[in-house]
Order: sequence, then structure tokens, then C-alpha cells
Amino acid sequence: MNSLPYAVEAEIALAPEELQTLRDLYKKEGTAVSPQTKFNYAWALVRSTHKQDQQLGVDLLHSIYRENPGRRRECLYYLALGEYKLSNYAKARRYNETLLNMEPSNQQALSLKNLIAERVQQEGLVGMAIVGGVVAAAGLIGAMFMRRGRD
Repeated sequence: MNSLPYAVEAEIALAPEELQTLRDLYKKEGTAVSPQTKFNYAWALVRSTHKQDQQLGVDLLHSIYRENPGRRRECLYYLALGEYKLSNYAKARRYNETLLNMEPSNQQALSLKNLIAERVQQEGLVGMAIVGGVVAAAGLIGAMFMRRGRD
């Protein structure tokens, strides 16, 4: 993967005990949770290997984005990263492009842009292979029925 080290968060999760420490701090602050604690927890969740954690991280980042305009720039990258990890490539691309419009030379965002493009291309090729296989199978079945009809 040539996009590392800038988008390293896409591939490396925090240790479970680190995530638990941030979760405990988030829960301890309760309804008065600070934007920084919420962001740290969301950041850790997005980096998780578990889809449920990643989705919660994206949800928390959306909340921070809406409630704290001063934190929007830093939320955009992790929103893009979270959506990428959830395989929501159109959303990931949209958040990432918004960040790149603000900061065209942001190396993390440029690296993530490449990761998104690579994944979309890979999944597109897999999808085309699946469709090709289905079409070929349908053709064989159709040919068998046509042959039986002539016999």
C-alpha cells in the first residue's frame, strides 16, 4: 500500500485497552462531555476493526461537526476515513473532497483520496466479474434449454 504513512489510520487500530480508556473517559464525563473527549473517543472508534464501533465514531463526529464549527476541519478527515472503513465510498469521497477544497495540499486527505479510488476500482472489478459470471451462467442455462427443446 503506497499511500502510507499519511492514511495509516485506515489500517491500524488502537489497542483494545486504549479504546477502553477513551470509552471510560467519555462515559465518565456523561452529558457534560467535552468536545475534545468526544473527538478522542470518536477518533478511536473510527480506527476500530469493528463496524459497529466505526459507525458510532462516525455518528459522534457528525455531532461534533454540527455542534462545534471550529472543529469541522479536523472532523472532515475522520468522517471521510470512517465512511471509507464502512465501505461508504461516495460519502468518504465527499467529505474528503470538502477537506481538499479547504486544504489542497493536505497529505492525509490526498493519501485517503488514493485509498478511496483504489478501493472503488477494486470493488468495481469484482462487481464486473460477478456480473460476467452471472451472464455466462444464464447463457449456458439458456443454451441447455434451447438444446432440449430441439431434441
